[in-house]
Amino acid sequence: MRRFTLWALALLLAVPAWAQSAGQALPLAGRFQRELLRQAHLQWGLDAPVAALAAQVHQESGWDAAAVSRAGARGLAQFMPATARWWCAREGVADWDCLPHNPAWALRAMVGYDKFLFDRTPAYMHRFDRLWLMLRGYNGGEAHWRAEAQATGLALPTRGQIDAACGRARRAALHCRENLAYPRRILLVLQPRYASWGASWGPVWQPAQQQVRQVRP
Repeated sequence: MRRFTLWALALLLAVPAWAQSAGQALPLAGRFQRELLRQAHLQWGLDAPVAALAAQVHQESGWDAAAVSRAGARGLAQFMPATARWWCAREGVADWDCLPHNPAWALRAMVGYDKFLFDRTPAYMHRFDRLWLMLRGYNGGEAHWRAEAQATGLALPTRGQIDAACGRARRAALHCRENLAYPRRILLVLQPRYASWGASWGPVWQPAQQQVRQVRP
């Protein structure tokens, strides 16, 4: 029995951390799945990181289109009013069509804004690390992680080195815990719950084309 217990423990520890997440997609998610898939493939292509995008909505609002945070962020994607106005102006959307509480608008805007942020991450990095920085930018501002990258003093810092520099540039150190936890929870905890929706972009040690699928009883 002891030998079996040790073997089972070793097997569990051998499973990649990002694939160990328990739980399922939230019940509300299903009603928005088709629109998220449509926007993801339209704006990112057929290999869009669908599972990560769905996990982001899960984290932001719990798929509650009427959600309003204490800070004033609204809708499925929790856009702040100023960010929503900036994004609408950039995309040529009229003020009366700038509707963070509208699920279609929120998903279209989040997916598009994510792609905008992703395209501005370092191209030399693995796509998982670029997603990580994209999410840090969505949560706390792109300028902050860029300043932290510069604070490393390295020409081509790794994502880990940029993370380690949090609090050494423009961002106050007290905000680092939340900003670093945001991509960690989305990509390592929540992303596996939505693997059945589409592509999951795993860490650098995960084969690029492998998709983690939920194990169903």
